[in-house]
Amino acid sequence: MSGEPSDEELEKLRQEKMDQLQNEQGQGQGAEEAREAQREQMEAKKKALLRQHLTDGARKRLNTVKMSKPDFGERVEQQVLGLAQSGRIQGKIDEEKMKKLLEELKPDEKSFDIRRR
Repeated sequence: MSGEPSDEELEKLRQEKMDQLQNEQGQGQGAEEAREAQREQMEAKKKALLRQHLTDGARKRLNTVKMSKPDFGERVEQQVLGLAQSGRIQGKIDEEKMKKLLEELKPDEKSFDIRRR
């Protein structure tokens, strides 16, 4: 008999390698699912806090802003969450307060002053 493995041994080695690869893949998917679940949980917590501290009108206004300017909307949302978590919100933020907050956080408009000679 030569030193080469038989067909049966080769098949067994292939099967073991396939099992090992599938296990590694499964663990990678498990970690990805865990990250996704954690992200969804954070999103649900954020929505609950916003619901608790914003009136319906203020939430609608914030959602409208988020649809038109997602980055700015996220920044405002984070600001509201920060205020809520630090306990600096008395009662609920209504639509008028939300307008003021949006006005305060709005980035300065860039204006160009062009002079002709």
